[in-house]
Amino acid sequence: MTGFPVRRPRRLRQNEILRAMVRETEINIRDLIYPFFVIHGKGIKNPVPSMPGVYQLSIDNLVKEAAGVVAAGIPAVILFGIPAEKDEVASGAYDPKGIVQEAVRALKRFYPQLLVITDVCLCEYTSHGHCGLVDDGQILNDPTLDIIARTALSHVEAGADIVAPSDMMDGRVGAIRRLLDKEGFTNTPIMAYAAKYASAFYGPFREAAASAPQFGDRRSYQMDPANSDEALREVELDLQEGADIIMVKPALPYLDIIRRVKDTFNAPLAAYQVSGEYAMLKAAAANGWLDEEKTVLETLTAIKRAGADLIITYYALDVARWLK
Repeated sequence: MTGFPVRRPRRLRQNEILRAMVRETEINIRDLIYPFFVIHGKGIKNPVPSMPGVYQLSIDNLVKEAAGVVAAGIPAVILFGIPAEKDEVASGAYDPKGIVQEAVRALKRFYPQLLVITDVCLCEYTSHGHCGLVDDGQILNDPTLDIIARTALSHVEAGADIVAPSDMMDGRVGAIRRLLDKEGFTNTPIMAYAAKYASAFYGPFREAAASAPQFGDRRSYQMDPANSDEALREVELDLQEGADIIMVKPALPYLDIIRRVKDTFNAPLAAYQVSGEYAMLKAAAANGWLDEEKTVLETLTAIKRAGADLIITYYALDVARWLK
């Protein structure tokens, strides 16, 4: 046929063997981080209604559930704590016998090979539900830094492998780095929630972590969803302050941010497929509107293709099973 193109892209799409051989992006189990919500008590496994398959777990059940994570080959978990009591100054966040600290000790005792990451924030521990100290309705930045750093230190002293500050207070990465170094934990990495947006996709998480703000919102410290250049400034500051891994949150609605951050800094990059993303996929699958396995793998591939090296996802166990 005259003028017909010599190149035929379909040649390499004829069967799965060829498609797999030239595939540019693949999800690997070692890319995944599985989130856990931990609560005081024994024998507790409270379902989160808006997140089917996700639970608030007492430490004994956390240890049981973590066995499945280890068996699946998932290398890391991230812990979120739900304290028995809250106060204005988040004293439970840095309590050596706090819920996260005890959970870390239990996991490291039973599964020393499991990488344990801890979310470092105050919203679960404050009676007002904000990520920083509050005075006359204002979220205070600098006075919060000491508490954030003390919280991170208490997690590391309990055995945490990585701390992940998510509060979005200016300067918190530097405050954590200085205190950890001062106390001899120079080798503990920081995974900073560097570009964390004030997103509507966090709704189910706030139910799971019992962390909804009691007044106002978090837009004075989390990023405006309309901003892209600002994300680069936030990431640059966190790297300058000592962040070892940076994070973009949420993931799927912010693929452009993931790509810009990776292209600009080429630093180890995590993305969080947040609760709202999970809940939407679960709801659509439950109604038969989407093929759950194919859709989840496609979304995670998109996140990886955009530039993420690590993905925090509530689907990690399912994905590990599907990939095997």
